Amino acid sequence: MPPAPSPPWLRRALILLVGATLVAATVWWLGCPVPVAVQVTAVGRGNVEATVANTRAGTVEACQRTRLSTIAGGRIAVMAVKEGDRVRKGQLLMQLWNDDQQAEQAFSRAQLETSRKRVTEVCTLAEQAQRELARQQGLFQQGFVSEGRIDNQRAEADARTAACATAKADVAQSQARVVVVGAARQRTVLVAPFDGTVAKIVGEVGEYSTPSPPGVATPPAIDLIDDSCLYVKAPMDEVDAPKISAGQPVRITLDALPGRSFPGKVRRVAPYVTAVEKQARTVEIEATFDDPKAAGRLLVGYSADVEVILDVRRDVLRVPTAALMQGGKVMLLDGGRLAERVVKTGVTNWEHSEVTGGLNAGDRIVTSLDRAGVKAGAVAVAEEAASAPAK
Repeated sequence: MPPAPSPPWLRRALILLVGATLVAATVWWLGCPVPVAVQVTAVGRGNVEATVANTRAGTVEACQRTRLSTIAGGRIAVMAVKEGDRVRKGQLLMQLWNDDQQAEQAFSRAQLETSRKRVTEVCTLAEQAQRELARQQGLFQQGFVSEGRIDNQRAEADARTAACATAKADVAQSQARVVVVGAARQRTVLVAPFDGTVAKIVGEVGEYSTPSPPGVATPPAIDLIDDSCLYVKAPMDEVDAPKISAGQPVRITLDALPGRSFPGKVRRVAPYVTAVEKQARTVEIEATFDDPKAAGRLLVGYSADVEVILDVRRDVLRVPTAALMQGGKVMLLDGGRLAERVVKTGVTNWEHSEVTGGLNAGDRIVTSLDRAGVKAGAVAVAEEAASAPAK
């Protein structure tokens, strides 16, 4: 026999029960909070440095750099170098037209030679006169010559001796004249004061070169750089200046060599504050490379940054500085919920901060504090474990 059909009221009750169950499940599902996906990092150990950095870009400078101009103005007659040439100390770089001075110097040297020959002539006669005086004195003692003859011979000997001294003085004067003319000629000549590289030349052969008068910014004729010794000059905020002293370690970075840094030391701290209009007051510092060859061939004028290391804490608990909130708090992910925790910090920099209390190694702290929904008490999940809810 076929089974007896279910009563209608039972079917309706089952349908209502299933519907109520579905509604309750939907309400429960919609009421559950959606976990916030956050980025977290575990508290670990490492080194933390206290540093200060320059406020504006620094510059690679040469230990020796000179912008040369002739003392006197004139037409360029000789340009002995070109830009980029390596030169040695004392090497001729440029010479103005100075034919008149060369002629005068040649004339002075000829006068000097004449004066020297005159000394030979006059002093030889003086020596002869002295010998004749001695001979006449011997004859006088024997009674062969008169006293007047002796007096005349003595006067002649004295006169010739004086003439010899005068001739020697003329030689000294002629030598001084040669030096004077030579010094005047140097006013039209440029020579290298040290070994270096010619960076820039202003002027060509035949053009007129003008020295820089006081108060007038005239370009130098030759810019000479000694690039065998380089350092970095960088402006530091006046607030940080009292913390910096010569000998402190630094880290130098160069825009031309991204991703690399070079150790160095503070060489000098300027003894005054530089005030530039519309900019913060700064103090210039100079930093040298510990290993000048490590960076390879650097060009004078490269932009550089200097980070002065004031203090170092080694193997300490540390957290990313970006994870710190106001009031010295961090957001901790604990048991699937976010919680604020006050921490004590020590040495800090832009990257890491030392933790002296409030956290333990391995604690997971939130670094994505700017995300919506990140607040104390919120349900959260680490980003690598988060998945989008199926709705």
